[in-house]
Amino acid sequence: MALHIGAHVDQEDPIAEATARGATLSQFFLGDPQSYKGPVVRYPGGAEALSAAAAAASIDLYVHAPYPINVASLNNRIRIPGRKLLQQHLIAAAQIGAKGLIVHAGHLGKDEDPATGFDNWRKCVDGLEMPAPLLIENTAGGENAMARRLEAIARLWDAIGQANGGDTVGFCLDTCHAFAGGNDLTTVVDRVRGITGRIDLVHANDSRDAFDSGADRHTNFGSGTLDGDQVVALVRAAAAPVVCETPGGVAGQRADIDWLRSRTG
Repeated sequence: MALHIGAHVDQEDPIAEATARGATLSQFFLGDPQSYKGPVVRYPGGAEALSAAAAAASIDLYVHAPYPINVASLNNRIRIPGRKLLQQHLIAAAQIGAKGLIVHAGHLGKDEDPATGFDNWRKCVDGLEMPAPLLIENTAGGENAMARRLEAIARLWDAIGQANGGDTVGFCLDTCHAFAGGNDLTTVVDRVRGITGRIDLVHANDSRDAFDSGADRHTNFGSGTLDGDQVVALVRAAAAPVVCETPGGVAGQRADIDWLRSRTG
């Protein structure tokens, strides 16, 4: 089966962006990725037009939630607006027919109790309406992160598994984040599946920085520190759609898509 692959692209016309890259999917933000402002569909004609255009072009859409969302936080001024924004994005993602909304799992401060952060995730999921699939992504940095190390992912999944709808929450595996977060790429697919039972999406990115560096800095394949054969093996093993979140615009991302596609058969 051909690899279902695309890239993270500008949000104005994700259909044209996919076509320019020879891709079958697009991931993008809805609105400002650094803001607590609600989602905005910038495609001409709005959500209904984007959903129809994607279906006509056989392009799958994925939405990446804004970066400030941290529903694990012990700070009410971060956690409560984050929950609200996450709910708004789930509704907007459903309106455009997205296959999933990807959100980072978040983190706590150095001296804060992670058990409370995991329970905050349970409470969040318990209160969410999920008209579109929610996919939690592993992150690269922070010793008190909710989904950097496999032990934390296991605690997170135990917590959300107790929530109403927790069994529907999916997982997005980022190769750069996994490597920089200190996880062995040769075993991470099996180990994540052993915890979550699923991998719904792969973010396939090379890493500018070293193993276990905690640095979230993506780069194009062949220009970073990841072993290309390990990335290819991971993508094959995950058997999930793939998003390249790499630099270089159309040319850089098309080269990365072609690189992966040629090696995965």
